[in-house]
Amino acid sequence: MNPAASDALYLGIDIGTSGCRAMAIDEGGALHGDARVPLPEPTREGACVAQDPALWWDALAALLDTLFRDIPAGRIRSLAVDGTSSTLLLTDKLGTALSPALMYNDARAVAEAERIARIAPRETAAHGPSCGLAKLLWMQRTYPGEHVAHALHQADWISGRLCGRFGISDSNNCLKLGYDPVSRQWPGWLGQTGAYKDWLPRVVEPGSVLGPVTREIATRFGFSSHTQVVAGTTDSTAAFIATGAHEPGEAVTSLGSTLVMKVISQRPIFAPEYGIYSQPLGDLWLAGGGSNSGGAVLRQFFSNEQLRELSQRIDPARSSGLDYYPLPAPGERFPVCDPHLAPRLTPRPADDAAFLHGLFEGMARIEQMAYQRLAELGAPYPSSIRSAGGGAQNPAWRTIRARLLEAPLIEATQQEAAYGSALLARRPFTGEQ
Repeated sequence: MNPAASDALYLGIDIGTSGCRAMAIDEGGALHGDARVPLPEPTREGACVAQDPALWWDALAALLDTLFRDIPAGRIRSLAVDGTSSTLLLTDKLGTALSPALMYNDARAVAEAERIARIAPRETAAHGPSCGLAKLLWMQRTYPGEHVAHALHQADWISGRLCGRFGISDSNNCLKLGYDPVSRQWPGWLGQTGAYKDWLPRVVEPGSVLGPVTREIATRFGFSSHTQVVAGTTDSTAAFIATGAHEPGEAVTSLGSTLVMKVISQRPIFAPEYGIYSQPLGDLWLAGGGSNSGGAVLRQFFSNEQLRELSQRIDPARSSGLDYYPLPAPGERFPVCDPHLAPRLTPRPADDAAFLHGLFEGMARIEQMAYQRLAELGAPYPSSIRSAGGGAQNPAWRTIRARLLEAPLIEATQQEAAYGSALLARRPFTGEQ
């Protein structure tokens, strides 16, 4: 039975790095159900980071069993899945995994990345040993291809198991596999890399209907036979959608272990020399990048308790007088793209509060520089900035950012990727919420 519009719920599923989360919302966006379960850590050996995809499915089953103790599964009208970008595995035509999943931060495919660099245009997102395309080329020479039918991302595989349709992905997940988001097709240069085009998925836009859940899935979890699976996206894009930003000029800064700055633009911006990339967001574009600065630097010096205590001693309305570029180690991605850029953390005052003041200001200047760089290249300077991540809760840092950024800082509606995927399940992202 198809749930009535007034009873319908929309489910977002986030397959993260340390766990899975599900959130169910109604047509108005109100939260009706929320569950999470942990995931085992991937196996790591040097640059190799892999995981058995069966662990994702086991976690998903436990997640849905937990969620549906509180809400009826039959009320779910549609669902969407997000996953980590560039996590890739090989399957047969029925979706059976034929390889471990190489995780988003697996960087073993160095030789393959060098081959791509000689062929691919600079503006593609498919550069570097951790990109999906480098992983695909490594897999092609590592695993027998006789039974391989599909190269799938994390979200693709989970969605496929739910609806029984494999070999389909979304345009956001496919960027690092070489997909051209401007022409909306696999580019011609891809064949020159040696990539097996028969393994590449058919690409649809996030929010596109893939089909109803299978009979087996409906029976196992209690879904209606009419529950639709729609194409998902990457975890970072889902988290952006969750904040409520939806108009050109609206930006989101994630203040986590790293800093991620993105703004909605009416045109794409590609500038790999500055670490800037763009991805489609309905009829709009999400332009930005990630800095290595952020909370990881603060953790090198202070505990949570010290951060709270020292922040209260800072006068954020005044300049610290320090000129820091806080990095946890040499190397920066955006707004400066320099793998050898050294951290600038001197001179260090004797007063720890003064030192923390300088770190906060240094990171706020990086954020300011990032949005200025984007504006110079054709994106709008933020009309507003939503803040996400743990750092968004620090009042001193927030005041310093407001002083330097000269743009309104507003609260994010939500910060969870699962909520963004639930919005995507409710309706595709069109710039309207």
